[in-house]
Amino acid sequence: MANQIETIVNVQRDNRNRVTTLFRGILVFPVLFYIVTLSQTFHWGAASGMVTFPIVLTLLFRGVYPSYLLSFNHAIMELSLRLISYMLLLTDEYPSIERNPNMAILFPDVQGGKKLSRWQPLIKFILAIPLYIVGIFYSLITVICTAFAAIHIILFKKYPDPVINIVLGTLKYWNRVIGYAGILVTDEYPSFKLNA
Repeated sequence: MANQIETIVNVQRDNRNRVTTLFRGILVFPVLFYIVTLSQTFHWGAASGMVTFPIVLTLLFRGVYPSYLLSFNHAIMELSLRLISYMLLLTDEYPSIERNPNMAILFPDVQGGKKLSRWQPLIKFILAIPLYIVGIFYSLITVICTAFAAIHIILFKKYPDPVINIVLGTLKYWNRVIGYAGILVTDEYPSFKLNA
């Protein structure tokens, strides 16, 4: 999977905060509102604020992936990763709007669009339909695992190790799907496996 988005999250396993575990949905509201305002500013992007449609056009007609859109999408994906990691209890560190060395997303080198197909962006969203279906299934399992993790954190102040692979694997899976069909940084079809 060298040509896929890589997701790095340093999971906080021990010494967890019991109080914030109960109120994550409320605590994340300011950062969530920030991301929503970005998505309202860029109507052509996905719900998370990422820009897609202009990239489709520039790849199709010029064979170029604009570096400023790549940087913007990278920043939005990392912000979303910090937010989702906090909501899914992988960390107690509040999601900053600035970069965090404990959480990162690494893009494959697109070489300004030279390594990407010019016509595939037109059909990737259709090709990704099976990925979306599997992702919904993984997401449902992740919600159940996160509920279990919340109970475990409240009782033992520790994130349960068996749950980490499922929750973190789901995050990695969705980032690969977004990289393929959402922000178009790869032409390599993502694996259906959680931890590919």
